[in-house]
This record gives sequence, structure tokens and C-alpha cells, in this order.
Amino acid sequence: MRVLQVLGPFWHVLALTSSPERCAVLRQAGAQPLLGNLDEPATLGRLGRLADAVLHLAPPQASGRRDRRTQALLQALGRGGRVRRLVYCSTTGVYGDCEGAWVDETHPVHPTTERAWRRVDAEAQVRHWGRALGCATTVLRVPGIYASNRPGGHPRERLLKGLPALRESDDVYTNHIHADDLARACVAALMRGKPQRMVNVVDNSEMRMGDYFDLAADLCGLPRPPRIPRDEAQTVLPTMMMSFMSESRRLHNRRLKDELRLRLRYPTVREGLSSG
Repeated sequence: MRVLQVLGPFWHVLALTSSPERCAVLRQAGAQPLLGNLDEPATLGRLGRLADAVLHLAPPQASGRRDRRTQALLQALGRGGRVRRLVYCSTTGVYGDCEGAWVDETHPVHPTTERAWRRVDAEAQVRHWGRALGCATTVLRVPGIYASNRPGGHPRERLLKGLPALRESDDVYTNHIHADDLARACVAALMRGKPQRMVNVVDNSEMRMGDYFDLAADLCGLPRPPRIPRDEAQTVLPTMMMSFMSESRRLHNRRLKDELRLRLRYPTVREGLSSG
């Protein structure tokens, strides 16, 4: 989570972390670290009095359908009464499987995993909290994040392992956003996000997952992954990976461009993967 203390036209960034070891890294990045743990609400007592704007990036805990971490954060922020704007990064997994259809933010949520249910719960908490306290809240629905400088952020690692992809008849549409464009979307939402608004933060790509891996392989000079049927994939791929291969959707990003006025630095995965 990032807490932004607005000082005139400038932002003083306060960063909440549960790890004392990260404090030096955060200072080096220009943020003032705050020690606190969303799993230990008693450590969050002063948060609500520190900032005017909050960027909430923390994922939910690993089990259950209720996001207790978001609940703890909102309770702490509400006690201070200072926060006027909050941006929460959710996931496009809240839509569930849309069988390849085009989806915008008005599409009903249909979570199919507990992981997605926790995100739906967090979104509801954030919007209710914003309405109750008169705080402008924006929910960013984020798909697969990629960048060559983040761990696991480039398909190169998967390709080097020789993991298969689904054959064309079983393949699913997938959505992406480069980490740099996501960061810029977060700032845009803090500045221009409409109150209690959902925004899909996705690029312009329209690709099936296997084609994405083929493109990455070609750009990296690596062999394309073998294509196998879904029933075979279920026996050789991890459960988490198969869960992503069980949902297909294409996401509109009109609000991202029109309301947040974001010009994507990497409009498609080709530009993003080619950048490094």
C-alpha cells in the first residue's frame, strides 16, 4: 500500500510495509517507510491521520472469501477521517469466464475461484466505504502484469522451462498490461478517477494465450511452446496455471483512455516484450 500525503502541488509518498528489511529500499526509492501489518490491525492505528490519498496494492490473504486485509485498512483509514481519495488495484479475474466475449466495466462479476471472490469482496468494501465517508474511490481491474525487470514478469522464464500451451481449439483469450503503464494508471486514477468507479487497466492487445507465448518465443529467439489439448494440460500443468487457462475474455479499455486520459506507453504486448 502507498499512502500519499498531498502538500500543495507535490506528493510526499509514505509506503506501508510489514518488513523492516524493506525500509532502506523504500527510502532509496524516495518514499518514507511506515511499519505496519494488514494482518495485525493494531499496528495501523495512525494511518488515517497521515494522508489525503491512498493507493491500495496489497493482495488479500490466501484463504476465505472475505478480504480481511482491506477491511483492516479501511477501518484504520476511517478512524482518521483525512483520506479524500483512494485507489484500489483489483483483478480482472472478478469477471470469471466470459467465453471470449468483449467485456466492459458494466459486465456483472462472476468469480469462479476463492481468490477472485476475495477481490469481489474487497471491491464492495472499498465502494461502500467511499460512499459512507464521502471519499472518492476508484477500483482498477488489472490483468496479467508483465515487465522484464520484475520477478516472473516476462514469459521468457516459462518458455525456457518448455511448458506447453493449449492447442488452438482449446485456447483462451488473455489480457495484459505492462508494469510501467499500470503505475501510470495508478497515478492517473489518483488525480482524475471518478468517484466509486471501476476501470479496466488493459492494453490494446487481442490475443489468445498460446499466440502470446508464440510471440514471446519469436522475440526471444526461443522455440515456440508445444501445443497440447486441454485434458492433457490438466495432467502436466500446475493447478494455478490451469485456472488462468479456464477463463477467456477480451476487455475494453475505453474508460482508461477517455476518463483517466492515459496514453499507453506500450499499447500492445509486442511493444512491451520488445522493450526488454
